[in-house]
Amino acid sequence: MSDCSSNSRPIDVDNILERLRGLSSAEDFFHQLGILYDPKILNVARLHILKRMGQYLAEEDFDSLPDRVIAARARSTLERAYGDFEAASPLSQRVFKVLKDHDPDKPAEKRGAFVAFEAALKPFADN
Repeated sequence: MSDCSSNSRPIDVDNILERLRGLSSAEDFFHQLGILYDPKILNVARLHILKRMGQYLAEEDFDSLPDRVIAARARSTLERAYGDFEAASPLSQRVFKVLKDHDPDKPAEKRGAFVAFEAALKPFADN
């Protein structure tokens, strides 16, 4: 895993959380926090990286902290989230519920009866 912080650029720390809330793309987050990234990694794992960053940020308490400390922590969480996906695939990290629920290592859950689509339409075909 490479260290993103060695490739960091200086950032504007003023009101950083409010500015982050207004961003819409993964690239915007990396740019705003001054972190360089490999587009190949970001193209594959962008949503997973941002979701993981959100999970890490949720663990933080930013009350009464100066902007520079908040910015440093936000940068650190994005670097950490990005690092999680540098050496591992989104499938192996299983950030999203749909991936957690479809873990091939877990036995499949028993579900209710299955009705084939063709069988469901059959009564209408006889009319």
